[in-house]
Amino acid sequence: VQLQASGGGLVQAGGSLRLSCAASGFTFRAYRMVWFRQAPGKERDFVAGISEVGATTYYSDSVKGRFTISRDNAKNMVYLQMNTLKPEDTAVYYCAATAGSRLSESNGMNYWGKGTQVTVSS
Repeated sequence: VQLQASGGGLVQAGGSLRLSCAASGFTFRAYRMVWFRQAPGKERDFVAGISEVGATTYYSDSVKGRFTISRDNAKNMVYLQMNTLKPEDTAVYYCAATAGSRLSESNGMNYWGKGTQVTVSS
């Protein structure tokens, strides 16, 4: 199983980034996909989640209206479009997969990828 996140970088406040996560080694279309983030010294927090076929999406209050999660089951990819970025969005972003229903709980994930750093300067 592999989840490879990419697309992070340094961006000014108000800017945009698009994160990608490539999945392999499991039946991607059978799993809900989730993005978490972890800032230095803080816990890993839920950012966004998407159902198996992409019909339903979920967002934390802090990113709702600014971030959009999507997936392409034909390519085994999940994306996170991040707009109007703020310095408080600075964190390492992780993609994860779960067969369960508790998308916002990190201990409910079946698979994790290595993170990608997002830094937003003021």
